Amino acid sequence: MNQIAKLLGTKYPLIQGGMANIADHRLASAVSNAGGLGLIASAADDKETVREKIRKCKELTSKPFGVNIMLMSPNADQIAEVVIEEHVKVVTTGAGNPGKYMEKWKEAGIIVIPVIASTALAKRMERAGADAIIAEGQEAGGHIGELTTMALIPQVVDQVKIPVIAAGGIGDYRGVLAAFALGAKGIQVGTALLVADECPIHQNYKDMVLRAKDSDTIVTGRETGTPVRVLKNPMAREYVLLSQKGVSREELERLTLGSLKRAVFDGDIETGSFMAGQIAGLVDRPLPVEDIIESLFEGVVAYKKELEIL
Repeated sequence: MNQIAKLLGTKYPLIQGGMANIADHRLASAVSNAGGLGLIASAADDKETVREKIRKCKELTSKPFGVNIMLMSPNADQIAEVVIEEHVKVVTTGAGNPGKYMEKWKEAGIIVIPVIASTALAKRMERAGADAIIAEGQEAGGHIGELTTMALIPQVVDQVKIPVIAAGGIGDYRGVLAAFALGAKGIQVGTALLVADECPIHQNYKDMVLRAKDSDTIVTGRETGTPVRVLKNPMAREYVLLSQKGVSREELERLTLGSLKRAVFDGDIETGSFMAGQIAGLVDRPLPVEDIIESLFEGVVAYKKELEIL
C-alpha cells in the first residue's frame, strides 16, 4: 500500500489544498468521500468558526479529513487547541513554523504535515517532528516560493527521511506520474478542484479557471516579499504595474484588501483576487470531485507503460 495513503487512511495518496476562503466542510468532505484527504482551511477564521466547520464535516463524512492552519493568523494559537479538542486526524500548516504546537499535537495523535518551499525548511520541519512534508513549487496558486516543483521535489527528497508530498503544477495523471518519478510519495491538488461541483466558490471564479490558458496567471507581491499567483484580471495587472512604479506597500495592501473574498463570494471579476496555479489551462470542464480525483490516477499505469525512456 502507498506510504501516504497508509499514513492518512485514504484510498489515494492525495491531499486537497488548504485554499483560504474556499476549502470548507463541503469541499473537504467531498474529497474525503472520494478517497483523498479533504482539508478545511482555517485561514483567518476564529476558533468557533473552525470548530463549526469541523463538526459539519463530520456530519458529511466518516472518512479522515484535516485542517490547514495558517500560522500567521492571529487565531492560530486558538485553532491549534481546537484541532485537539475536536479530534482532527491531520493538520497541515503554512506560513510559519509549527514547532511550538508539535508536542501537544503529537500527544493528541495528530498527523502533522507542514507545507514548505525549500530544503532548509523541510529539514527544520523534520527535526521538529513532522510526519511528512508538502513541498510546493511556484507553479501553484496562492502564496508561493521561488523554486519550481521539478527542481524542488528531488532536492527535498534527498534531504529528508520523512515522506514528501508534491504540490504545484499537478493537473492530470501525467503530473501525478511526474511527481512520483521525482521521488514524492503523494500529491496535493488545489487548482484542479476549483471547478468541482462541490467547490463552494462563485461561478465567475469557476468560469475564469475554465477559460484560462497556459499564460493566464500572474504573480503579484514579489516586490513586497509576499508572492501570490493569481489569474490575470484588472486588479492583478494594476497591482503589478503599481509595484513596478515603486508604490508603497501600504497602498498595495489597500488595493488587495478583501480581494480574495470578493473573488470567492462575489465573483468580482474586476477587483477580486482569483488564486489559481499554472495548470489552470488543463482544467477544461466541471466535474464531481470523485471524477476529478479518479482521473488523476486512472491513467497513470497505462501512461507509464507507453513511455519510451530508453
